[in-house]
Amino acid sequence: MNPLTRRSALAGLGALTATAVAGTAPAFATPSGIGPVLDLSHATPQLARQVTALFRDKTSRNVARTMSHFARRPMYYTDATLGWYLPTWGSLKAIFDQYMPTWPATARSYATRVLGDERSAIVEFTDSPELFGHEGRVIAALDFTDGLVVRQVDYSDGRHFGIAATNAARVPDAQFPRTFGEDVIPDRSSPALRDVARRLTAALASGDTAGLFTVDATFEDLTLHSTFVGALAIDAYVKRAFRRLPYGPGTTIRHTVGSARGGGYEWINPATPADHGVVALELDSARKISRLTTVWDGSRLSDDAMTVLLSDTLER
Repeated sequence: MNPLTRRSALAGLGALTATAVAGTAPAFATPSGIGPVLDLSHATPQLARQVTALFRDKTSRNVARTMSHFARRPMYYTDATLGWYLPTWGSLKAIFDQYMPTWPATARSYATRVLGDERSAIVEFTDSPELFGHEGRVIAALDFTDGLVVRQVDYSDGRHFGIAATNAARVPDAQFPRTFGEDVIPDRSSPALRDVARRLTAALASGDTAGLFTVDATFEDLTLHSTFVGALAIDAYVKRAFRRLPYGPGTTIRHTVGSARGGGYEWINPATPADHGVVALELDSARKISRLTTVWDGSRLSDDAMTVLLSDTLER
């Protein structure tokens, strides 16, 4: 299969199987017996309606209805792991036209968490192995205009999808896009979210995250399959690991999405082979981080380099 069409179909086809949301968004919405619980606790009601409608139509394999959720112009879609860049509505529609009718009935693609508002958001979703042969765990950054997607960037770990499969589909480094549409689509995130992202980026670069997290916060790195619970454990981990983290020293913010309650930022770090990724954030009323989730492409690093990073997760 042509890697462009194969992976372009993979990335961005995350389907939220929750029923449509009306009125106010509940803390959690239960998918109709198909997938796990969808967490909407940090999403506005309008965002919940936009996202559930978009991925409901993807789940139903209706190309026309699915594409009705994307803006005609501008519209940018990128798979940030493989470097596939689709800068038009028509190029994305061509992928859906080819592959959506072939999805097996047992395939599932569903969201597990949505953060932000109707202007921009983070959506975490899962592709089951039936869809493309390997499981995909994705964190997507989305921008909207008038309820339509104008920019979507999907981030995932190539090791989780499979190193061989990822390498076979990834574009050569010389052809990898240097921008993902953020140079065209203005930042729609809230000032409060941008402030937290800036302070967090600086803290991760210096190894000092004291005061940024709530007492019972969770810090999870999906690529390292590691989770820390509690501000003390998080601060200690960052202090011993920050020099080696891809999102540590040298990191700059590519783009932010979300509201004062939650969202995230896409980051760039040319000092490491895993030179880009995304951080999803949940915030409390005092703008402290109650949950951080990050993913980046571990297939860019050797087994030895990953082992060093994993050694930092050991508490002593």
